[in-house]
Amino acid sequence: MATILVVDDELGIRALLSEILNDEGHTVEVAQDAADARAVRERLRPDLVLLDIWMPDVDGITLLKEWGATGQLNMPVIMMSGHGTIDTAVEATKYGAMAFLEKPITLQKLLRAVEQGLAKPVRAAASLPGGNHHGVDAALTVEAAMTGGAMLPTTPLMLGPQSEQSFDLDRPLREARDAFEKSYFEFHLAQENGSMTRVAEKTGLERTHLYRKLKQLGVDLSRNKRGGPL
Repeated sequence: MATILVVDDELGIRALLSEILNDEGHTVEVAQDAADARAVRERLRPDLVLLDIWMPDVDGITLLKEWGATGQLNMPVIMMSGHGTIDTAVEATKYGAMAFLEKPITLQKLLRAVEQGLAKPVRAAASLPGGNHHGVDAALTVEAAMTGGAMLPTTPLMLGPQSEQSFDLDRPLREARDAFEKSYFEFHLAQENGSMTRVAEKTGLERTHLYRKLKQLGVDLSRNKRGGPL
């Protein structure tokens, strides 16, 4: 198993990711800001880093650039953000990140990205500015970066017999993803009679993040609530 460094200024995020990755057998170290991250990275030389972009002292992109410029980007780095855009994903991969995970992060996307990161051979950091510093394949697309390394399907998506619907993929990535995620959560809310607790367990999200995501997507929680436990 691997040693993984989780860098995030939110205590809840650090605790949640640590719990999940510990359950998978990994050794997890945490840092709340760039200063902590530098110290832990130097002391432990982690096999992989999960790095938040928006932090109070130094943002994650700046720290990523710093590691690349000083020859320290010799481990896979997966960027995380609750306000991700395609431009941000492009910038992150440009400076050496192997993937970009948008918060709230689903269990499936997290584990898939970590597995792919640990499986990918890492070369020594390049000295060229703006280059692909730690040797992640240049063919990694923006779509893959925004979905933890998974390519978006090119055929209609089906969510099961009770929620069969196709999705128009001929539109911006964010709109297509939001439409899918909204239907995905509405389906599970209906399946679980509106129980936020059971939906959180089933989708791999912490309840606070799940609620925030549902509000962001415009999911009508009152419609799905059937009096079940939250």
